[in-house]
Amino acid sequence: MKTGLFIISFLLLSVAAFSQKYFTKNGTVSFQAGTALEDIDATNKSAASVLDAATGQIEFAVLIKGFEFRRALMQEHFNENYMESNKYPKAVFKGKITNLQSISFQKPGSYPAAVSGVLEIHGVKKQVTANGTLKVSGTSVQSLAKFSVNINDYNIAIPGIVRDKIAQTAVVTVNCSYTPLH
Repeated sequence: MKTGLFIISFLLLSVAAFSQKYFTKNGTVSFQAGTALEDIDATNKSAASVLDAATGQIEFAVLIKGFEFRRALMQEHFNENYMESNKYPKAVFKGKITNLQSISFQKPGSYPAAVSGVLEIHGVKKQVTANGTLKVSGTSVQSLAKFSVNINDYNIAIPGIVRDKIAQTAVVTVNCSYTPLH
């Protein structure tokens, strides 16, 4: 009887652990889009993200106005002239970990992760893929990824007067510390 109860408890806990969802509302998304003429980088420390360990589904949402620059004028131009953040207030990624079978959310360690999905910026949706790392430790999961975004793909107009100061491709870094979603 005790053995049967132990096995049932173990199976229920295993299923609950495997179907675990993780969440953060303090993820960090940063980008670099400068050239030799100008340093352009910004960071947003309030990205929201959900990761479903059972299915590999992953979603991110970040408010465009949450990106902070070193210079206030650069931040103002970013929001008003380029990103039109009143019209397009957030960037969203919805995708899936494509190599989920090689990641164990029950075993602490560092696992390479491949992600594919749709990134929506400035009202434009594009298919993207990125490689990163998932670090599992105890009940938390840390994700880290770096990928490039072609600015022209998202219909972001760069005026000719500053075109030489802004890179055609922005390098985006995502760093999230997830905790279990209860």
